Amino acid sequence: MIEQITSSFSTENYWDLFWLVRNSVITAAVLGLMGGIIGIFIMLRRSGLVVHGIAEISFAGAALFLLAGLDVVLGSAVGAVVAALLIGVLALKDKDTSGVTAVLMPFGLGLGILFLHLYQGRSANRFGLLTGQIVGVDDVQTRTLVTGAVIISAVLILIWRPLMFASVDPQLAAARGVSTNLLTIVFMVLLGGAVAMSVQVVGALLVLALLVVPSAAALKVARHPAAVVALSCTFAVISAVGGIMIAIMGTVPISPYITTISFLFYLVCLLIGWRQRKARHRTAVQAA
Repeated sequence: MIEQITSSFSTENYWDLFWLVRNSVITAAVLGLMGGIIGIFIMLRRSGLVVHGIAEISFAGAALFLLAGLDVVLGSAVGAVVAALLIGVLALKDKDTSGVTAVLMPFGLGLGILFLHLYQGRSANRFGLLTGQIVGVDDVQTRTLVTGAVIISAVLILIWRPLMFASVDPQLAAARGVSTNLLTIVFMVLLGGAVAMSVQVVGALLVLALLVVPSAAALKVARHPAAVVALSCTFAVISAVGGIMIAIMGTVPISPYITTISFLFYLVCLLIGWRQRKARHRTAVQAA
């Protein structure tokens, strides 16, 4: 199987192909930056499962719009934001975010599968909803995705301090007068938008590779918030853009390359973090 994959690679007319997917590269880079920023809060809030749940309901929204002959990106966004609001509001009431997400996930996935079963169009469109289809983005979609990513990133930067406080210690933040419930709802709406756009890159099934894994890797090796954000954005951008640049040389879809690069970053950071902790422990023992 490995030989079959490697034999399909070709660098012939590479830069011509690269020029054809320039919109995809720009979009992937901007979405990677957004994913690196919001991923920090996803990790601090332990919301990895929430991301997956929103992605599956986003998939259902995209599949419904595909069935109706409407814009798939818009359907994905509608499904993601509705899912994020539902999870956010219900979780505030019973304080069980994971439980609420686990209930909604299979429902969203089931609806998506139903809508795809009813869809009679090209099978590539069905496959793209699950694994990403960013190579096919046109100028309008590029502007939409880039604008959305910039808006989400800007809002996150504006509410950075209170959101960070509420994410690290929600009880203390509430005691200090921070509107933690309002911040949670705002964050969930932003997360819904981020998931909807990231689904266009890696698909509903693999969205964690862009929104969670880069930040998880950065947290293994960095402590200062600025360093974590910088590393997280770097890992996400390299994974997204690198996946496209490798994929255009062969016939394998983009998402496996993105997820593999992202996972390799995590493994390397895991090893570096382990060595850092071991060195600190050795220093502490010697000092004692």
